[in-house]
Amino acid sequence: QVQVVESGGGLVQAGGSLRLSCAASGSIFSINAMGWYRQAPGKQRELVAAITGDSSTNYADSVKGRFTISRDNAKNTVYLQMNSLKPEDTAVYYCNADCTVVVGQKTRQYDYWGQGTQVTVSS
Repeated sequence: QVQVVESGGGLVQAGGSLRLSCAASGSIFSINAMGWYRQAPGKQRELVAAITGDSSTNYADSVKGRFTISRDNAKNTVYLQMNSLKPEDTAVYYCNADCTVVVGQKTRQYDYWGQGTQVTVSS
């Protein structure tokens, strides 16, 4: 079993900052990539930022220059530093962990999701 737990959401005024954290735990052989997604009311879930094991990063155009994703491999934790927040950043933010786990005598790769954390940016 693998658990993915996010923290750090909340209410902030436009122009403010928040830092999200996400920790993966459990029977993990390795974590290949971790990422943050968000889903606003009435919209589809979208990728915000992702980071691979060798720290290569990918960002949505809408957050480039404002958000920074980082990772602590020793702690199986990923962070999302969000600066210059805008009302349109309001959404539930979900953490994703692309993990390799041991199943019997083999390894398998699965995606695991956290429960989500609400980020609300007021104007």
